[in-house]
Amino acid sequence: MAGVGAGFVCVVAVVFCMVVPSCLATVYTVGDTSGWTLGVDYTTWTGSNTVAVGDSLVFNYGSSHSVDEVSASDYKTCTTGNAISSDNTGATTITLKTAGTHYFICGVASHCGTGMKLAVTVGSGSGTGTGSTTPPSSSSPTGGTSTSTSPTTKTPAVNTPESSLGAVVSPFVGLVITWVASSVLIFS
Repeated sequence: MAGVGAGFVCVVAVVFCMVVPSCLATVYTVGDTSGWTLGVDYTTWTGSNTVAVGDSLVFNYGSSHSVDEVSASDYKTCTTGNAISSDNTGATTITLKTAGTHYFICGVASHCGTGMKLAVTVGSGSGTGTGSTTPPSSSSPTGGTSTSTSPTTKTPAVNTPESSLGAVVSPFVGLVITWVASSVLIFS
């Protein structure tokens, strides 16, 4: 009987370890209620958020846009066609799994050049907001920098971990596996 109690404690500990990190992550909606579109100042958005590994970016946009994760050089020059990953479904969630700077642009011609680009520096802390965001540099045709304001809020996650390509990995799969393992321990 003592083995069953120890097994149960181990199962509870495993479940706790699986659930707690996902509750600490933060979901950031890029562009707030405006979403990922033309005419939004993403410089203001990046300046008001701190991002960590495990946090997610949610891009909401219409059919005339896309979300392309690109290299630093493609971000700087607004080069399309070389995306690391790309999505145009209208709702893209990207879980930030690695520390460092991640670069995103709209892959539609001229949209990046008019400000639809985002550089996010992700800190190594898990879900506690230890990174920062880097504003895009955007010049007007006359050489000046364009600025306007459009604040964005962050919302605590009811986290569903996703890869940078959007494939969903459900935490419930882990719970089911844990339940099956505990049943085997208890009834064997």
